Parts: sequence; C-alpha cells; structure tokens
Amino acid sequence: MIIFITGGARSGKSKYAQKRTKELSTTPVYVATARHWDDDFESRIKRHQQDRGAEWTNHEVEKYVSKLLLEDEVVMIDCVTLWLTNFFIDHKQDIDKALQEFKTEIDKLVKIKATFIIVSNEIGMGLHAETEAGRKFVDLQGWANQYTAEKADEVIFMVSGIPWKVKPYNAKND
Repeated sequence: MIIFITGGARSGKSKYAQKRTKELSTTPVYVATARHWDDDFESRIKRHQQDRGAEWTNHEVEKYVSKLLLEDEVVMIDCVTLWLTNFFIDHKQDIDKALQEFKTEIDKLVKIKATFIIVSNEIGMGLHAETEAGRKFVDLQGWANQYTAEKADEVIFMVSGIPWKVKPYNAKND
C-alpha cells in the first residue's frame, strides 16, 4: 500500500506523515533520502531526527530504498524531492534516465508487502525556475509525483497544515 503526501514547502507534510505512520505502527520505519550536502543540510537532518522518538527505526538511503528489508513494515519515505535530486545529479541532469530509475524504484516498492507513506513537494506551484537545470528538475519532480500518485492507494495534498484527500483510500480495490 502506498500513501502519497504532497504539498508546498512548510505545508506540514512531514509532520502529518509521521502522525499517520505512528497511527499505523508502534514500530515505524523512517527512510531519509537526503545527501549530506553542507552544514545547512546537516542541521535540517538533525532537526528531523529530533522530531522522531526512539520507537523509529531509521535508515538513510540515497537512491535504492527497495533494497531495504521492509516486508510487513510501515515505512515513511521523506522525501521524493531529495530522492530525485540524487538520481538527477548522478545522471548529470538527464531527466529521462533519472525518471526511469525513480519509476523502477516505485515499481519495486509496490511489490513489497508493506505500507509506504511517501512525502513529496509540489515545486511546480512556486516560482518559475531561472536556470535550465532548475526547469528540468521541476519537470522531473512533476512527472515523478504524477507517477507516484497514480501508483498510490491514497493521495493527500497538504495546505497550511490541513490534509486534503485527493485520492481517498478505497478498501474495495484490495
């Protein structure tokens, strides 16, 4: 099962995703996809770590989340934007290769008997990117979000801390 949570920056996505994950499991799993780019990222990573309690099992995986042993777990993946950045950089800004590798990972996750709560950003709703690389990444993010939402059982759009159900879960589809 995939629950996809998306929205703008500081919309409450991660907080809501953590809450949902903990509602579904007393032993939640957190997968952080960020690379340790610089001191600012280090402080962001530390803040996110402090937001979680000792009940969480934490993994840091830059690209291949599907290689983790996650069967029967409730797993929060935070976030698609950073995950995509890793594919985008490693493929030297080739959005086709980055998107294909990301889709392959999503397809592998769908086959795992687990619940995945995947957090993403709607960066295409912000300012128009000034650089070619920025515009490419906005396109990549949009296509990755569409793909993930299509595969998801439930899609939540966060606005100012309020969850809007875009694609409600339908148990009849199981």
